[in-house]
Amino acid sequence: MPAPADHLLAVIGGGPAGLMAAEAAAAAGVRVDLYDAMPSVGRKFLLAGKGGLNLTHSEASASLLARYGDREARLQPLIASFDAAALRAWARTLGVETFVGSSRRVFPAGMKAAPLLRAWLHRLRTSGVRFHARHRWCGWGEGGALRFASPAGIREATAGATVLALGGGSWARLGSDAAWVPLLAARGIEIAPLKPSNCGFEVAWSEHLRTRHAGRPVKPVTVTLMRAGQPALGLQGEIILTAYGVEGGVIYALSAAIREEIARHGTATVRLDLAPGRDEARLTEALTRPRGSRSLAKHLHRCAGIEGAKSALLHEILPATDFGDPSRLAAAIKALTVTLIAPRPMDEAISTAGGVRFEELDENLMLGKLPGIFCAGEMIDWEAPTGGYLLTACFATGRAAGAGAAAWIRRAR
Repeated sequence: MPAPADHLLAVIGGGPAGLMAAEAAAAAGVRVDLYDAMPSVGRKFLLAGKGGLNLTHSEASASLLARYGDREARLQPLIASFDAAALRAWARTLGVETFVGSSRRVFPAGMKAAPLLRAWLHRLRTSGVRFHARHRWCGWGEGGALRFASPAGIREATAGATVLALGGGSWARLGSDAAWVPLLAARGIEIAPLKPSNCGFEVAWSEHLRTRHAGRPVKPVTVTLMRAGQPALGLQGEIILTAYGVEGGVIYALSAAIREEIARHGTATVRLDLAPGRDEARLTEALTRPRGSRSLAKHLHRCAGIEGAKSALLHEILPATDFGDPSRLAAAIKALTVTLIAPRPMDEAISTAGGVRFEELDENLMLGKLPGIFCAGEMIDWEAPTGGYLLTACFATGRAAGAGAAAWIRRAR
């Protein structure tokens, strides 16, 4: 006999947060219907794992939580109840072993998302979760029923509680199109404007650099964000030159600070150390040595380790006269200034900042203005760099929302 509608949980969104909400509720004995606008669930999850699924990060709890910036305090209890160790143990129950890479990031043994997702969906279906693909949420009907645009037309469904796990505003082709924003705003829910996060930034490159060097990596390099002419934040790693500007791991990690600097001042300045670990005085000494018949390119490579994309950057930014002055050239290698003029469009970003403000949610992630409606994942106002932090918070908030919704339904029985 089917469960009464008020005993059901509707989960809207089939990404990691939504799937985890469904699992938490099903484990608590609640029947779950999961709706997703796409033909299949977990599409962004699968694409994110195409080059190696980074599930979480193994660093100490305090360091991990600090990655969430001013949302650390709100996320702390949620992540503490389902931290990196718990997430790895959970993956093991699906038959997926994990390992810690050299960067302390945690990956599944096979590096891919598909085996984990297949095992997860099988377990969810076995536990009674019912999936409804190609069901795009359209808000609520007059009687409070959930409305969906489906292949058969507009469909309405009722439930005892709802978990919204609709993602942010990036990668709309995979379902995260932020169409939920006006639906919640119309109900008086305060939503922080969505902004690109973990994104690239535009630079006014010359045609030569755009056409000849786009796609080339610059590594190792230390990138330092400057504020009022002083170093503010710096990280070492890799960046990628693009036709529009720069992207890559270090840029993504600094993207929130860079984005806000551009919002305040119109541009952001970053300083590149193209020879991290090399002393400027020794670089000057090496570059002062006679190069004889060697070309300038070979001289830079031999004396300073500068070639390829690094050499292209120097030629892009430095006046030609500075290449004949070893001290100026060494100074530029250690502190090359690049001006970033705008973040790339939100739909190109890996993730988004902004969303439902935490002040609208209780400790179980239920909307105070809409009792019985819970939120999870990237649609909540938090952001984090890549490196497993995004998925960690999506899993944790999904689990909390699913458990909270299940408790709400049980109390109402």
